[in-house]
Amino acid sequence: MINRRAFIGTLTGGLLAAPLAAEGQQGGAVPVIGYLEAAPPSLVQDLREAFRQGLQQHGWIEGRNVRIEYRSAEGRPERFPEMAAEMVRLNVNVIIVVGEPMIAAAKQATSTIPIVMAAVGDPVGRGFVASLARPGGNITGVSNIAVDLTGKWLELIKEAVPGLTKVAVLRNPANPSHAAIWREAQDAARVRSLQVLEAQAKIVEDIEPAFVAIAKERPGALIVLPDPLFSGQRVKVASLAERQRLPWITLFRDRGATLSYGPSPQENYRRAAAYVDKILRGTKPGDIPVEQPTKLELVINLKTAKALGLTIPQSLLQRADQVIE
Repeated sequence: MINRRAFIGTLTGGLLAAPLAAEGQQGGAVPVIGYLEAAPPSLVQDLREAFRQGLQQHGWIEGRNVRIEYRSAEGRPERFPEMAAEMVRLNVNVIIVVGEPMIAAAKQATSTIPIVMAAVGDPVGRGFVASLARPGGNITGVSNIAVDLTGKWLELIKEAVPGLTKVAVLRNPANPSHAAIWREAQDAARVRSLQVLEAQAKIVEDIEPAFVAIAKERPGALIVLPDPLFSGQRVKVASLAERQRLPWITLFRDRGATLSYGPSPQENYRRAAAYVDKILRGTKPGDIPVEQPTKLELVINLKTAKALGLTIPQSLLQRADQVIE
């Protein structure tokens, strides 16, 4: 992997506060973080590590002055409600979640335990927070502005695939933000002289039939919308796209995707750790503004492109933040 440009940004609080966490826990109960994830742990170890690194920057060391209870849905979003309910039974100090379905499950489970979002498309529109500046309630965290990126995904995949005229969009009808993204995709496609077609998958068993439907329409590329179902089943999605020789783009960097464009998921989790730090020190989540990304990454997977017989234009490679060889 080649780094094209260094990521710019710093975490709120920084290292100056680090010693305070360790000192503040001497003789007291060790706080517990409930960490919920959609994908199998083997696929998201880098996100766990980024979160732990973020905690360490603020003086929280797992196993020393903080405990983390990890739970994984193993790629099955229907497990989210029980995972959230378990965190409530454990009476954790704060819950880390990602994606709207998981956030909704956590919100349904508790109105008192602080909830930190590691990524969410439209937290205000979904009613998770009152506003970005003043969230209110028990939820805060990081937004990934997914809806606003739809036109850019179409622009990038069109540049990568010569002669592209038709693009499939894989979405989850159970994810409320996907309706807005789909509308945005239709508008953005018209401007770019592209046709978009919709494929839906609500549960794991829907994914393969969705790709069967995609194959019948013979699109030249695919957009996979950000969703815990698809991130949890990323191996299946990548395999089915490869079988159809479909170049595809998504929000977060994915080993199987031809392109990705969006905020760094690792940086999101490091930033989420800064929220946890503030909450463990006594700040109310409703008083901590929701952050939006300050930088977006373009990642190009040349290995996947070559397997599809696709030559990525040099003009696009030169703009990439990372190129996977």
